[in-house]
Amino acid sequence: MTTRWLWNIALLVLLATVSPRTAFAQGDGPRTHWKEMLTDTNVVSLTYIHASGNASLSDPSFRIVPDANFDADLTLVGYSRSFSLCDRAAVGTILVPVGELAGEFAGPLSSSTRGFGDPILQLDLNLIGTPAMRNMPALMRYEPDFTVDLVLTLAFPIGEYDSGSPTNIGQNRWYGRVGAPVMINLCDWVPGRKTTLEFLPAVWFFEDNDDFLGQTLENDPLFQFEAHLTRDFTETCWGSLDAVWYQGAESTIAGLSGGEISDVGVGFTLGYKINDNLMLTTGYTVTVDDGPGDLDLGALRINLIYGWHQLFEGIDRLKGA
Repeated sequence: MTTRWLWNIALLVLLATVSPRTAFAQGDGPRTHWKEMLTDTNVVSLTYIHASGNASLSDPSFRIVPDANFDADLTLVGYSRSFSLCDRAAVGTILVPVGELAGEFAGPLSSSTRGFGDPILQLDLNLIGTPAMRNMPALMRYEPDFTVDLVLTLAFPIGEYDSGSPTNIGQNRWYGRVGAPVMINLCDWVPGRKTTLEFLPAVWFFEDNDDFLGQTLENDPLFQFEAHLTRDFTETCWGSLDAVWYQGAESTIAGLSGGEISDVGVGFTLGYKINDNLMLTTGYTVTVDDGPGDLDLGALRINLIYGWHQLFEGIDRLKGA
């Protein structure tokens, strides 16, 4: 087994398994929480989201506004780094959303905003199945059958916010989630054959917004459950069938309660390795709504991921010497 072959496989692994995303509009997406990587791996990503629907698209509580239509063009700028925590594989992520959000309401009413949203910090720690991998032999021996992670997410309420507008990128409140990503390997763990079944149960929690159109906005916790069936088509191309279920997040404004959401979304994702350091993924999700009071959301996501590791960059320089 040559050094060149090991290097190519390791970089393919790096790109296929690290994507600094978090739940935003349509969930985390497939293969986001894989940890088949060396410690001290770095990843930068740009994620473009175009979404439309009857809920505020930058708010994970999905507060439905009847007879309204929101359109969002958002970019998530992300950085992730893998590390060892208690000898388990872990990934820390920071995400900053920026973009434009517009809303049209019943009658001749509309509003729009642009700017930065609430920065998001996330810790993703493996509990079962993936120890920290500090060298190439450990990485090449890695062949998981079943993994379970713990995900902790927290958003900081410093994004663009106008208390007199119903359309905002920032949320003027703390919010976060606790999740447990699960991955089940269904086939040989080699590039071109990898097939997985993935689940992500998570609960979102929301602080009260005490300045929402002059009132106080409260939300119950939101339960969110993602499922993905992923499959390699070739060593550089893979796809996934996706589903997500939302339940809860009943809103209360000035003491008046609104309905909670109970909706399902379906979609697909495609991933392609452009070169040794660059990966492109794209996906689309749409809710299956039954009536005017249901969540009606469609979202397109395009994710460009650049990854590197000091070890691989050193090998590359030696090859060019």
